[in-house]
Amino acid sequence: MEPEEISIKVVIGDRQYPLKISTSEEESIRKAAKLVNDKLKFYTDNFSVKDKQDAIAMAALEFATENISNDFQSQKLSQEQGKLLNDIDNYLTSIDIS
Repeated sequence: MEPEEISIKVVIGDRQYPLKISTSEEESIRKAAKLVNDKLKFYTDNFSVKDKQDAIAMAALEFATENISNDFQSQKLSQEQGKLLNDIDNYLTSIDIS
C-alpha cells in the first residue's frame, strides 16, 4: 500500500514553500523547518547579518557541518563495532566448549 500524500506549506525565512509529502514525513519536516527558522533567528539576532540569504547560508553551512561530523562519528562507531564483533567471534572460536 502506497503511503498517503498530503500537501503542506512550510515557512522558512518569511517565505512559504508548498510541499507534497507522505503523512509519515510531516512531523519531521515541520521540526526541520522550525530548526532552520530558529537558526536564522539566531544568526540575525546575534551577528551583523542583514540579508536573510546570508543567514540562510550560515544555517546551511552549520547543518552541513553537523551532518558531516555525524557521518564521521557513525563510520567510526561502525568500525569499532565491527572490531568488537570480530574480537568476540575470535574468542568464541578459540574457547573449547566440549
